[in-house]
Amino acid sequence: MTEHRASRPHGGRPSRPSGPGHSRDDRSGRAPRAGRPPADPARQAAYEAVAAVHRDDAYANLVLADILNGMGLHGRDAAFATELTYGTLRALGTLDLIIAAAAEREVARIDPPARDALRLGVYQVLYTRVPPHAAVNQTVDLVRSVAPGATGFANAVMRTVTETPLEGWLERVAPSYEDDPIGNLSVIHHHPQWIIRSFAEALGGDLEETARLLIEDNQPPAVHLCARPGRADAVDLADEVDGVPGAFSPYAVYLNGGAPRDLAAIRDGRAHVQDEGSQLVAAALLAAPIEGQDTRWLDLCAGPGGKTGLIGAIAAGRGAEVTAVEVAEHRARLVDIATEGMPVTVLPMDGRSVGRDPDLPEESFDRVLVDAPCTGLGSLRRRPESRWRRQPSDLPTLTRLQRELLVAALRAVRPGGVVAYVTCSPHMVETQVTVSEGARRSGVEVDFVDARPLLPPGMPGLGSGPTVQLWPHRHGTDAMFLAVLRRTS
Repeated sequence: MTEHRASRPHGGRPSRPSGPGHSRDDRSGRAPRAGRPPADPARQAAYEAVAAVHRDDAYANLVLADILNGMGLHGRDAAFATELTYGTLRALGTLDLIIAAAAEREVARIDPPARDALRLGVYQVLYTRVPPHAAVNQTVDLVRSVAPGATGFANAVMRTVTETPLEGWLERVAPSYEDDPIGNLSVIHHHPQWIIRSFAEALGGDLEETARLLIEDNQPPAVHLCARPGRADAVDLADEVDGVPGAFSPYAVYLNGGAPRDLAAIRDGRAHVQDEGSQLVAAALLAAPIEGQDTRWLDLCAGPGGKTGLIGAIAAGRGAEVTAVEVAEHRARLVDIATEGMPVTVLPMDGRSVGRDPDLPEESFDRVLVDAPCTGLGSLRRRPESRWRRQPSDLPTLTRLQRELLVAALRAVRPGGVVAYVTCSPHMVETQVTVSEGARRSGVEVDFVDARPLLPPGMPGLGSGPTVQLWPHRHGTDAMFLAVLRRTS
C-alpha cells in the first residue's frame, strides 16, 4: 500500500459513520479495470463513497461503512478513508472553485468520475499532511482506473494545484472580507452563502460569532449516547463504555471512539445514540409544569424514535403513556423497535390528522412534542453533504408542513397542557416565523412558556427567551430550536 501519513482535515478530525449499503455501477463503484494499476484501497473507498453521494444522492454516513466492510478496510486505512470522504464533502464548494481555476474550465464540464477523484486529490494536497507527490501520484492512479481518458488532464490539474499553498488559493478564489464578508466566509469555511446568511440572522447579525459557528460546524462531532432513565445511569454508562458524562443533559454520555453499534448498552436497550441537544429539548417538554392530569403524552413526528425512546423511558417511571405518530411506515417500525418494552403506542398516520381523527380527538393530550421535519441546517456537522444539497427553494414546502403540524398539536393538547415545537435548524423562517404563524392559525389561545428554566441550570448563551436556540459553538450540540407553548383555552 502506498504510504499515507495519519492526517487530519483543516480544523477537524475524522468521523465514524455507520449504516447500510449502497449500489455500485461501472463508472465509480467497481474494482479497477483489468490491466490498470489499482488505486490505494483507502482512496478507492473514499472515491466510491463520494461518487455514490453525487451519483445516487446517497448519504455518506449510510454508504461508507458498507464500503469499508466490503473492502475489508480497518484501523488506519479506514480512518484515512473516512477523513477523505467527510473532509472532501464538507469542503466541496471551495474545492470546486480551486479545481476550476487550476483546470481553467468549469467543474460541470469535467467528467464526473475524474471530477470526484480530483476533489479527493485536491483535498489531500491542501487540507491534509499527505505529501503532495503522494497525493498527485495516487490521484492520477485513481483517475486512470475510473476515467482513463482523463489521466493526463488530472495529472496537469494536480500539479498546478501543488504549486500554490492553500492560503494562496483562498486569496485567489475568495472575495475579500471587506468587499463581500458573506462570500469570503463561504469560501473559507465551506458553507453556501444562503446558509451563512440564515445563521447570521439567527445570531443577531454578528459575523464574528457566525464565523465561530462555521468553524465549529466543520468539526466532526463526538458521538453522544442517551442513557435511558430507569434502565441506565449516565455516570455508570460512561464508565462502562470508556466515555464521559455529558456537559448538560443528565442522560448524555460522550463516546471517545469506537462503533456505538458494538456496545452492549445499545444492543440491550439501555441506551441509544442521540445528540445531547435532542435530549435537552425532549426533556424540556417533560419539565414544563402543568396542572391536573399528566398521563397522556404525544410525539407527533416520532420517526426514527430517538426522542420517543427518551420520552417513553421517562413515561415508564412517571406512570404516563405515549402515543407516537409517524407517517412513514418504515420509520414507524423503527420507533416500535426503539421503544420496545416502554408504554408507547406507535400509530402509522399523518400527524396533521391528529385532532380530527376520532381515535385522537382534540384536547386529548397533556403534553405534545412536535419534532418537525426541517432543512436540518443544525446538523451539518453530521451530514456534510447536506449543506450543498439543501436549497432555499426547500423552505416553502417544509415551513407549510411545520405550521400544519404545530396547528394539529395545539388542537390536540388540552387546555393547560403544553406543546414543545422543535427543529434541528436555526433558520428564522423554520423557527420564530413558523411558531408565530402556527399559533395564530390554530384558532386556540396560547401563551409562550419561557423555555430557559426548562433546561439544566448553568447553560450559557440561551438568549433572552422565551424560545431557546442551541448552537454547536456555544453548547457543543446540534443547533436545536425549542419553543414551548401552553394552551389556555
